Amino acid sequence: MSVLANSVEVMSTSPAESLSTPVDGVNVLGSLSPSRASDFTSCPLLYRFRTVDQLPEPPSEAAARGTVVHKVLEDLFDLPAPERTPRQARSMVEQAWEDVRSLDPALATLFTSEADGADEAEEGWLESCRQVLRRYFDLEDPRRLEPAEREHYVEALLDSKLLLRGFIDRVDVAADGRIRVVDYKTSKIPSEAYEAKALFQLKFYALVIWRTRGVVPAMLQLVYLGSGDILRYVPDEADLLATERKAEAIWRAIRTAQETGEWQPNPGKLCGWCAHKPLCPAFGGTPPPLPATPGPVAAGDDLDLD
Repeated sequence: MSVLANSVEVMSTSPAESLSTPVDGVNVLGSLSPSRASDFTSCPLLYRFRTVDQLPEPPSEAAARGTVVHKVLEDLFDLPAPERTPRQARSMVEQAWEDVRSLDPALATLFTSEADGADEAEEGWLESCRQVLRRYFDLEDPRRLEPAEREHYVEALLDSKLLLRGFIDRVDVAADGRIRVVDYKTSKIPSEAYEAKALFQLKFYALVIWRTRGVVPAMLQLVYLGSGDILRYVPDEADLLATERKAEAIWRAIRTAQETGEWQPNPGKLCGWCAHKPLCPAFGGTPPPLPATPGPVAAGDDLDLD
């Protein structure tokens, strides 16, 4: 599954809808992805704005950079191993940007040709993408890797009828069957205090793999291209059971918010970057009325391309 295939609907209802929905003949109470779980735990109101109201957000250079870098790293492994070089990756950036922009017209507003210095700004941004990719080669040698999966969609239905789903950047499978789950981040490695939050996404994916393949992944690996670091973690069954309980607890809290209509804001240091701050009551704003029928949730919502 390509990183650009981000408009395919995998469920026809909002993940906050309380009514069950048949999926492959099974009544599913809802679905949850790592990104939406992170939204809710960070700020329930943000979850509402993004998932229930589905309010548009202006494109950002950081998010677009993440998409372009992920696209290059996905396409790089289509090439013969000897050709997976820093120079080759660098040469792929402009085409990746063209591909990404063609599927999301809103990205064209990032660098408007009418603005003074727009061309220089765009070239400077493209160079920042190339620099991020250069750090990748300091951390891994793609000529020595043959991923089993890239941008791989996974899902697992829990006994509670909660569907866990998402896209994994890369899955490596060793000759002896050991599985490594890899996620690229164009951000910097978090401080130790925030490591657990960062690892939740990969534990979530590891849980889905365990529930579908019956195998606990041997390694979880977060590749931080913004700082040139790798965070590794070896999970066990106890970790994944705890992750399952956490996902179900988050879902119950989402259901409660849906039933009561109470989506509380959680003001913090990241509010300054939130596109929905003008609507937030914590800053004097007024949220729009809740939609009578929540809209569909697209597979693209599961792409974590920061």
